[in-house]
Amino acid sequence: MEQHTNHTEAHQEHHKPNEHGAIAVQHFHTHSIPLDMEDIERDWDKPIAEAGIAAKASVIVRVGLLDLSAGTGSFRVREMMHRIAYPLGVHVRADVNLTDIEAACTDGKERITEVIDLPSTGVNTERIWLLEHYADWFSVNLGEESMYHVQPEVSQGLMQHLDAKDASQVSADLSKQLRKEEKSERADVAPGQDAVLDALEDASRHTDPGDPRAHQLHVHETDWSQAAMTQSLAARAADERAREAERAEAQSPAKESAAPRKHKLANRKPPKEYAEHFDYVDSDSKTKGASGITVRQAHERLDMIEHRKPLYSPAFAGLASAIACASFVFLLGGGPYDMIGAFVGAGLGHWLRRRLFAHHLNQFFVTFVCVAVAALACTGTLRLIGLLDPIALQHDTAYIGAMLFVIPGFPLITSGLDMAKIDFPSGIQRLAYFLCIVLMATLAGWMVASIVHLNPTGFEPLGLNVWVNGALRFVFAFLGVWGFSIMFNSPQRMCLVAAIIGAITDTLRLEIVDHGVPAEAGAFIGALLAGLLATAWRSSVRKGWLAPHFGYPRICLTVPSIVIMVPGLYMYQAMFHLGSFDTLTALDWAFKAFMVIICLPIGLAMARVITDKSWRYDI
Repeated sequence: MEQHTNHTEAHQEHHKPNEHGAIAVQHFHTHSIPLDMEDIERDWDKPIAEAGIAAKASVIVRVGLLDLSAGTGSFRVREMMHRIAYPLGVHVRADVNLTDIEAACTDGKERITEVIDLPSTGVNTERIWLLEHYADWFSVNLGEESMYHVQPEVSQGLMQHLDAKDASQVSADLSKQLRKEEKSERADVAPGQDAVLDALEDASRHTDPGDPRAHQLHVHETDWSQAAMTQSLAARAADERAREAERAEAQSPAKESAAPRKHKLANRKPPKEYAEHFDYVDSDSKTKGASGITVRQAHERLDMIEHRKPLYSPAFAGLASAIACASFVFLLGGGPYDMIGAFVGAGLGHWLRRRLFAHHLNQFFVTFVCVAVAALACTGTLRLIGLLDPIALQHDTAYIGAMLFVIPGFPLITSGLDMAKIDFPSGIQRLAYFLCIVLMATLAGWMVASIVHLNPTGFEPLGLNVWVNGALRFVFAFLGVWGFSIMFNSPQRMCLVAAIIGAITDTLRLEIVDHGVPAEAGAFIGALLAGLLATAWRSSVRKGWLAPHFGYPRICLTVPSIVIMVPGLYMYQAMFHLGSFDTLTALDWAFKAFMVIICLPIGLAMARVITDKSWRYDI
């Protein structure tokens, strides 16, 4: 029987070689260099600072891959890779595009090049936020200071609780615990130390957090407990004395060679309730920072970040999409019937999109199908309402609002930011991806309109009082940005912060446009203000005015707050008139959309140039 089975299998392989070969290749193919390679496996349980270049590069490049898969721009991916590489003494040169990274890493002795790619692209703001905490956890445990967050204890504890569904709540609990400990420590600090600590805090405020050298210059600000700051000051003085001794020895004839670079010691400790998670760090060892993390531990945490499930179910994400698009319709001038139709269509469309994406279907196919379903659901809803109130049958523009959930805001904004950093390959690829998604969506919308004989002429004026209209704009802008943040997988606290920024900026944009400011200039001003407010929020966290767990990445706040400004109505109108061969009207709508689209990333880039030295200068 065994021989017969083997013969049958061989016969099948002989007659279906192509099918077998295709399956084998598909199973063999991976999107990055496997971690079970010999030169990585032999260093698996070594401290990563002592591992070979292959093991170090595997962590560096994987962090970049996860950041890229979360939808962020190439400039942030490179920054994150450099933050991981610096404490390892590794230099990285990386080319980052929409779905691939080519990185060359060297430690001065060996060199390795890795090429990795993604099967598709998406958005996950929670992952972007967690990777910032990972970078700080990594740096602190390798003897460097944190860059993204003032209190590294939050990052330390968060990295030990990545199995929690709500990481944002874990971060909040850690922050609350740290504040309690700070209050108890302040009661024990001698009064004479206050002047020294105040001077230290004042000096730290002159350090630009965006400066790449901030890891060398930045001193944690008022969020630090005073006792810990005193320890840090004493340790710095000891380090300075040690460096002076090294310089004196280096000047002697017997020691002409330069001393190797020494990592600074990490003096901060996590809260007591999390101390057991860091027992692999020898608190009595002088090499605490240099050997605190093994290659295995670095990858285990990346595994947990990569395999975290979405925060929201498809049903809840569909509800958020429905709320966002209904709010979007009101901001465009739609009335109650338009909002109801958009609510039903967008909710059903995004729920279906989440379900189809779970099966890894092609993005363009999914976009076409879901937009068609959303438009038909919106039109069908209005037809049913029309049985009771015939006025609902006249609302032919509402279906456009039902399709706005597919607007790829992240690729659009990051394309502009990448090009502002002179990274044209990545920027052009992201812009091309944005245009392809918009083309599929508008084409699907036009086909539905042609089949069911819709004529989107625009929304009728509501005739509301100016103050009532302004208040409603603020409310629906808040709800719209909140809904889009949910679709981007943002934690609830992050959603609320982005919604506050979006409500302020979008309400201002609409009001100044009503007073005669061109729509393009209004989009620029709104995006500029969103960038400045996001920077102000993050700076307030760094200065201790807000709790440390509110330190969210700027891109996770700015993009959801301005995606509601993307002129989806203009783009859909352009495709509708193009399908009707009314080319002049189509071009008019297309150029209106183009002008608004380019002003949004320019506004955000200007905000970064104003507030961030690494953007202000080409270095």
